[in-house]
Amino acid sequence: MLAYEQRGLNPADALRKAQIAPSDVEHTGRRVSAAQFERLCAAAMHELDDEAPGWFSRRLPWGSYGMLARASISAPTLGVALRRWCRHHGLLTDDVTLTLHLADGAATVEIAEQRALGALREFALLSLLRNLHGLACWWVDAHIAPRLTQFPFAEPSHADVVARLFPGPLRFGAARTTLQFDAHWLDLPLRRDSAALDQMLRRALPIMVWPYRRDQLLAPRVRQLLQRPQAAHTAATLAAQLALSPRTLHRQLRSEGTSLQALKDEVRQARATELLLRTQLPLGRVARAAGFDNDKSFIRAFRGWTGMTPEALRRARAEP
Repeated sequence: MLAYEQRGLNPADALRKAQIAPSDVEHTGRRVSAAQFERLCAAAMHELDDEAPGWFSRRLPWGSYGMLARASISAPTLGVALRRWCRHHGLLTDDVTLTLHLADGAATVEIAEQRALGALREFALLSLLRNLHGLACWWVDAHIAPRLTQFPFAEPSHADVVARLFPGPLRFGAARTTLQFDAHWLDLPLRRDSAALDQMLRRALPIMVWPYRRDQLLAPRVRQLLQRPQAAHTAATLAAQLALSPRTLHRQLRSEGTSLQALKDEVRQARATELLLRTQLPLGRVARAAGFDNDKSFIRAFRGWTGMTPEALRRARAEP
């Protein structure tokens, strides 16, 4: 409504399309459903011709964020796609800067404000982060669970709504707006193509308004269990922890385009690579830490994963 006020336009038609009574606007504590909010945003963005309604010093015409999505859809991995998105967002506005950082196994998206965003600050920062998170989940068709979400404004009276949009640890009054999640998600390939993007863009707002619904994928839960120190991870032990039968475990992983062995290899490779690059541990200790019984089987597996030996990886990293 503030965006309409700034433009000197009447929001009555958008409110009608969203089935929101004009009198409700006067009550700051009144709430609407996610479906109503989706319809309101769609109407406002079209009428105002601004996909960032009132947030920035210049409008983002309808289709701006679709253009960013198209520029990123060809990326080989989620990490590359997110870096492209953050970099290209600077072509739309310089009022905010989006960056992706990696440290200690965590990926962090940060939004830095380059000018005062005024009364629409909370709406802008919440939406920017929610949009990016929703699109990232859609790209890899998985629920990327936030480790920590932070906002620089004081805790609002509707903090419970923010918690629904960003499940997990949530902090207000931080220095900057950030969203942190496990870095392993960045290595996943994009599971969507241009045709899927065209279809999604016809009704993209549900991805932004609702937390991503594909939160029943088994592979991330299995991967998380595999990362726990344990003498042996078998189909039987993993299935028992997930309250499944081993047969169901294998079948569901196949339906998600992966397998237990592929997930084991992924976790082992990540662990081995981290130790090879960040420590000077002898090869034998790296092999055991990655779940191998001896050096030979580790070297053979590592060569199959990467096309090089563990020693070659260390030498390549050491070279200037």
